[in-house]
Amino acid sequence: MTTREIDQQRAEAFAERMLGTINEASVALMTSIGHRTGLFDAMAGLDPSTSEEIAAAAGLDERYVREWLGAMVTGGVVEYELENGAYSLPVEHAAWLTRAASPDNIAVTAQWIPLLGSVEDRVIESFEKGGGVPYSAYPRFHEVMAEESAQTVVAALTGSILPLVPGLTGRLEAGIDVMDLGCGSGRALNLMAKTHPKSRFTGYDISEEAIARARAEAEEQGLTNVRFEVRDIADLGEVGNYDLITTFDVIHDQARPAAVLEEISQALRPGGVYLMQDIAGSSHVHKNMDHLLGPLMYTISTMHCMTVSLAQGGAGLGAMWGREKAEEMLREAGFRDIEVEQLPHDFINYYYIARKA
Repeated sequence: MTTREIDQQRAEAFAERMLGTINEASVALMTSIGHRTGLFDAMAGLDPSTSEEIAAAAGLDERYVREWLGAMVTGGVVEYELENGAYSLPVEHAAWLTRAASPDNIAVTAQWIPLLGSVEDRVIESFEKGGGVPYSAYPRFHEVMAEESAQTVVAALTGSILPLVPGLTGRLEAGIDVMDLGCGSGRALNLMAKTHPKSRFTGYDISEEAIARARAEAEEQGLTNVRFEVRDIADLGEVGNYDLITTFDVIHDQARPAAVLEEISQALRPGGVYLMQDIAGSSHVHKNMDHLLGPLMYTISTMHCMTVSLAQGGAGLGAMWGREKAEEMLREAGFRDIEVEQLPHDFINYYYIARKA
């Protein structure tokens, strides 16, 4: 028990801040609902409307829509006209909340809040007993991850991300062998396969659900130069088969990240390139104090990235393993020529361009 006299002004300021935090967390939950139900999309196309009109436009139950609107009005997202009982979504807000706004749709990211909250009991059990929460415990994970990836990776892949590697676009057009590890639902790889028909593409992921989604999309698009397999990417056993290997937001989740990086190094041909997207940040918490999404990144790490690795008896690197640790592990895996880039549209990630020694 401390004997230091309490600073009442500081205490009250902190209490006010925490109440604001709870309010904003509530807005995040309602934002996720607004996205998933299509309410933001419906309102963006309406003039100021009553709850009945909005519910009809979205095909939803009016009573639920009315209560949701209450949260959005008091949360400063939706505007309300008292004289005629009409609600409206300002165009300045719609620019960050609708599917038409993608890749700038922040409502997509808001879905992580309820998704992660759904495993709170199991994470608390891991706090008490150790271990972790497996991938299988997360409802909608691959659905949300695919939607998030569509904004951060797929939308910028051909125009911004791949051109980070000098000459890579030309090599893809001529025809090379490409592997994407932890490919998830395969959106990035399918886009590359569609854009560069002379190249050959392979995607591996441990999730049968994700691979099924990837195969279905490839089949729907009639792609014949891409294949997907369920594989443990820490145990590939491939040597010199690929000219380009990519991972997008993958390595820090792995049970054996060092083994995965070594497998990547082995699988590259001479002159091959490894392109790794991962969370931008430092390995040291004091250097992340000004990180725009620091609390969110550490929260996602605690509630997903770190714990799914620990559930497999893994390293538990976590999302904020940081640039220092990433470069160290790349060097240990046999990479010497390592460049780190960022893109103007993507302050969340670093892009590591690594070549073998």
